[in-house]
Amino acid sequence: MPSPTREESKGETGQAEHGATDSGDRERGTGGRLVCALEMEMTNRSLHGDSKVDCVNCDGLINRNGGDSAEVSVPLSLPGKRTAHTEGDDLYRLRNRKFLLEDKKRLCALALGTALLGILLTIIHAEICPFVYKPGSNIALFINCSISLSTGCLLILIIAFHYKDIRLFIIDHNQVDWRIAMTSHRVLVITLELLVCVIHPVGTYWEVGFHANSSSSAPLCVSNHHREALMDVELLLSVLMFLRLYLVHRAILLHSKVLLSASYRSIGSLNNINFTFRFVLKILMNKYPARTLLVFILFFWLTASWMLTLCERQTQATTGHMDTAMWLIAITFLTVGYGDVAPNTSCGKAVCLFTGVMGVACTAMLVAVVTKMLALNKGEKHVHFFMLDIQISKRIRHAAANVLRECWLLHRTNLTKGNRGEHRKHQRCLLEAIRVFRHLRLKQKKLRDYVSEMVDLPKMQMIMCDLSASWNNSYRELEQRILSMEQKLDELSRCFQQTSELLSQVLRHRNPEIR
Repeated sequence: MPSPTREESKGETGQAEHGATDSGDRERGTGGRLVCALEMEMTNRSLHGDSKVDCVNCDGLINRNGGDSAEVSVPLSLPGKRTAHTEGDDLYRLRNRKFLLEDKKRLCALALGTALLGILLTIIHAEICPFVYKPGSNIALFINCSISLSTGCLLILIIAFHYKDIRLFIIDHNQVDWRIAMTSHRVLVITLELLVCVIHPVGTYWEVGFHANSSSSAPLCVSNHHREALMDVELLLSVLMFLRLYLVHRAILLHSKVLLSASYRSIGSLNNINFTFRFVLKILMNKYPARTLLVFILFFWLTASWMLTLCERQTQATTGHMDTAMWLIAITFLTVGYGDVAPNTSCGKAVCLFTGVMGVACTAMLVAVVTKMLALNKGEKHVHFFMLDIQISKRIRHAAANVLRECWLLHRTNLTKGNRGEHRKHQRCLLEAIRVFRHLRLKQKKLRDYVSEMVDLPKMQMIMCDLSASWNNSYRELEQRILSMEQKLDELSRCFQQTSELLSQVLRHRNPEIR
């Protein structure tokens, strides 16, 4: 985000100093420190450059100068003590919430990149260790140290991400105590994430039959001269490192346009929609079904193939090679299973079993996507069913004509008293014509019932709007007619009144005695 100008920063700094001074004059000791810390937390993002804020009566707890400022944690509220609601707190909360969302997105991207770097280093370590490492070489130690360093950085990023998440929870719920956000579910999730991310192989080069390398802590790979591969523990740790890929769904969620769009969030909040990874995945599958499935299948194919080679490398079997493993994963994923290649280890069998389950799931999704692509839209359905109705109506008319013709032929045969064979022939033809006619009538009825079940809400809405508009027009016309009739009645009443007056005048003129 662009930093504020020097004048705005100084103005905000002056307001913060004035507010802090007033709070220090009102409350001494602990109360003043809490109010000042809260105000500094609200303005921690708006103070950049050479701005400086000194809180009066804070005993040097908060002091900002330039870009070297440290993050200020939200203070704990005292029992029975509430801080005053200052003007502009809502704006500070919205701004801090925006900054925290950006920080979460940035931290999640860094964590995913660090996790992928650790997995890549593990793959490089496992692939080159039988060919490159020599006794006494430091390459294995260097790569293992790099993997451990990336794991440490990943743990720090995970902790920082959850710290930002807790602060976002505090801002959303207008709380001042961070312990309210630490529920048992959140603590369990953080613990599981840290346990998953801390898993990594820690061994180095060793040689069977000889003494271990002095710089090694645990064995990882052995020399190709003795034809040995990864140890069981290191193999398990290397495979479990792929659990770090759970960060992919979090990165997709935080970087999706659905979560970043204000219109999406506004409409979703009105309809009680939770913006989770499931919702984002549904949108991706609706917008880009083929692309999403293709990327997932390719990534899963390569990952499972390498994991199978890692598991089968102990037995020195053909499945320990990448090309054979890719063939085995492919036929297992497609649920074909030719039987020419099979895993030998328990780890390889588990990978193949998981691949088969994922293959069934992906096949079901692929069938659903293809079915959706081949399905007719509303306009095509209306055209198709309309033409079917016309064709069935023509066939019904022809069938009715055949019934009448067979009836006439049978009647003519009865009148001419022909042979019995011809009479039975016309009877069979009449019964067949009646059966075809009834079958076509039943087929037409089913078609119309199916068409009537296709409720087109926009079309029904348009029909109702047209009916409402026609009713309104009729009502207005009726009102106009009633008004015109009232006007005519008023004119008639005035005419009758004038006529009565004229008659009375004429009568009075002819008969003056009436006066």
